[in-house]
Amino acid sequence: MESGNNTRISEFLLLGLSEEELQALIFVLFLSMYLITVIGNLLIILVISSDYHLHTPMYFLLSNLSFVDICFTSTTIPKMLWNIQNKSKRITYEGCITQVYFYILFAGLDDILLSVMAYDRYVAICYPLHYMVIMSSRLCGLLVLISWVLIALYSLLHSLMVLRLSFRPLVKIPHFFCELSQVVQLASSDNFLNNIVMYFAAVLMGGGPFAGILYSYCKIVSCICKISSAQGKYKAFSTCVSHLSVVFLFYFTALGVFLSSAATHSSHSSTIASVMYTVVTPMLNPFIYSLRNRDIREGLKRLYLMPSIKNQLY
Repeated sequence: MESGNNTRISEFLLLGLSEEELQALIFVLFLSMYLITVIGNLLIILVISSDYHLHTPMYFLLSNLSFVDICFTSTTIPKMLWNIQNKSKRITYEGCITQVYFYILFAGLDDILLSVMAYDRYVAICYPLHYMVIMSSRLCGLLVLISWVLIALYSLLHSLMVLRLSFRPLVKIPHFFCELSQVVQLASSDNFLNNIVMYFAAVLMGGGPFAGILYSYCKIVSCICKISSAQGKYKAFSTCVSHLSVVFLFYFTALGVFLSSAATHSSHSSTIASVMYTVVTPMLNPFIYSLRNRDIREGLKRLYLMPSIKNQLY
């Protein structure tokens, strides 16, 4: 095992999406997607915070999800756009570790918040008369706080594990950002312990929330089947459609990233899967909730018609 010191590493090279002839197109495309993501999720947050009709546990959790999506996208895209603008592929060692930390933090928060939102739908459909008592503002705030603390510690663990590794003077990462598994595999020192911790933690932190979502929806389906009227079944299920769409999109793209990362010989497919996961999914979430959710659409109309907002715009 090489006994090098990682303090001599000053920077990494990010090689993903580095085709010279496509740089202008990639810059415009990713800048557009980033702006759509930020504006769309900010609108969701603004609508929920300004409309008292939406001051409910479901929309409180949705506003937190939108905030996390903005932060998640901002972890990777601005740096990539900066590099394209400056015709550079470099990121400092400190910047890479920081990116690894925040990428895991916000991806993990997305995962746990989706699980909490599934529990919210379970309580709303299975215990409608006690919904506001069970899903109190105190419980919602506590669940969000626990999610932040838990994932912050989880991210810190991975970041500290990366700090113990040594790297060669020139490290080329086949991604447009510092992705944990890629960074670990490129270490020149023994990374066996990192791999064990990484895969065990991925199963625990990924499988746990997913199991919670499955359990919640099994209970929801069982409860909906007991509803006698077709209209009642449709009304109950329609409150879950937006969340189910986001869950499917999130886990489908996450699975794509995991499978493509396992095939280390296919860096191009891994990059495409990462783009879907880090950019496309946060960008589509506001559209899914605004198009499939009548309350959000009505909130957007009320927001547009508010005199104070119109005066500020004009």
